[in-house]
Amino acid sequence: MMIPATTEPNGTLTIRTLAMPADTNPAGDIFGGWVMSQMDIAGAIAAVERSGGRVVTVAIDAMTFIAPVKVGDILCVYTSIARVGTTSITVAIEAWARRNRVDERVKVTDGHFVYVAMSDDGKKRPVPAA
Repeated sequence: MMIPATTEPNGTLTIRTLAMPADTNPAGDIFGGWVMSQMDIAGAIAAVERSGGRVVTVAIDAMTFIAPVKVGDILCVYTSIARVGTTSITVAIEAWARRNRVDERVKVTDGHFVYVAMSDDGKKRPVPAA
């Protein structure tokens, strides 16, 4: 039995950006590394908001590229807090492309990014209770 595709993003829209020609590979698709970078930025925003301060990326778990991003797509990155540890925060991230600047929306990537809360002197710090 086939599982139906998700048609609505999970989480909060955290960033939105336009895929430009400078971000393409020779096949004309947007580089996966560019998409991953946008996801890391969005995840860090969510982790900073949850932790109340500086964070650093320590791991990317289970990232899956589902569909290509094309020049002109609007990349929308959604985040939700998946887990909070003593010093770490795991953020579930989904990237969706809006094709041709209209309402057609396609899920292109998802994954879990792990951040550690840091003090100003570069040491791990506890994440405050919610």
